[in-house]
Amino acid sequence: MASSSSSTALSHPVVFTTQAPYAFPSQKFMIPLDWKRYQLSQLINKALDLPKPIPFDFLVHGEMLRTSLWEWRAEKGVGEEDTLEIEYFESVMPPQRMPELPHEDLVSSVSCQIHQCVPPAHFVTASYDGHLRLFDYSQNSVIDASSYILASSSHDLTACLTRISLSSNGPSASTVASLHLHTSPLSSISTDASGSHLFTSSWDGLIGVWDTSIPDDHQVNLERGDDRKKRRKTAPASIKRKAPIAVLKSHTARVSKALFAAGEPAKGKAYSCGFDSTVRTWDVESGVCINTINVPERPMLDLAETPDGNIVLAASTDHTVSIFDLRVSSLSSSTGIMMHPATPSCIATSESGKQQVVTGGYDGIARLWDLRSTKGTVTSFRVWDGMKVLAVDWVGDVVGIGGEGGMEVWRIAGGS
Repeated sequence: MASSSSSTALSHPVVFTTQAPYAFPSQKFMIPLDWKRYQLSQLINKALDLPKPIPFDFLVHGEMLRTSLWEWRAEKGVGEEDTLEIEYFESVMPPQRMPELPHEDLVSSVSCQIHQCVPPAHFVTASYDGHLRLFDYSQNSVIDASSYILASSSHDLTACLTRISLSSNGPSASTVASLHLHTSPLSSISTDASGSHLFTSSWDGLIGVWDTSIPDDHQVNLERGDDRKKRRKTAPASIKRKAPIAVLKSHTARVSKALFAAGEPAKGKAYSCGFDSTVRTWDVESGVCINTINVPERPMLDLAETPDGNIVLAASTDHTVSIFDLRVSSLSSSTGIMMHPATPSCIATSESGKQQVVTGGYDGIARLWDLRSTKGTVTSFRVWDGMKVLAVDWVGDVVGIGGEGGMEVWRIAGGS
């Protein structure tokens, strides 16, 4: 076997590929085996003759290159004559902490997605003090005459629809409807892409399906019931009590999250996960569970889907995020995992189509992953010391993070 000192005189045939806009015609290179990411990045920049240097990362056989090509080849047992296919993509710059958004209590949910329910360039947060808060995260205030309906869920067994209005006189908000179904605390609420339908999930094992229309009259009668229900009768008559349009029943324990499938109509396909260690696929129109993936002894806390609809990810109490590739026929278990040193509590995928995921954990750290190489993180950043991350959302290059330390905003640039 050749010694490492002689490796500098050796080279290996390589073909570069990319999905980035910085592409050049495919050709074979003889690359010195002692080269690492930095030297490869210099080669790409020189070959493309870029006016401003761009750092690149590299995937070799689907794994991020962290060593020299010599070390990688020795570890994998690749022969000298085997041409390596190396994919390059723009590196992720170190995340930058943006101005803090003040909260007096821990933040359990964050939304910054641009759709019918959240104004553009705004964050909405939900806090344990019982308040929803709206923040502008652009440099220029976005003021229009539009009104939006925000949906929120609570441990008080209900969800609410709140109308907010933005105008030159400042924002205003009023609760217009309450959603009644569940007999245990609610764990999540989510909307379809149009904002016309909602899912609620609960510790009672049920998933409620709702529309977001405001009824003219109450749909739920609380004339009879326990003291809690009697107390609810004191709510203003203007807050209409809504009933679900359907209830999905299949989980045998707490449901942690339910979401509408990407690109599907509101009554199309959906996914859910729960403490019964399952991920379930639903036909919403019929209300039937059409597939169940069992991952024994892996209670699940959160669920996310990539924008292309190919992959579903589930965070679990066993310190893993399970990867489910929906393109695999007869899918019955996870197709990969992302290991965490502490419980991952929340997941957000990049809405811009990048193959990247952000997870938040009980160790106060947010981690950025690339789904093409999940053996290790692309980067990680400590949000708080000794406090849990409970919620994360991602739009563009802005990541909103909520948890026991309140609310923070980070900027992630680069990647593909």
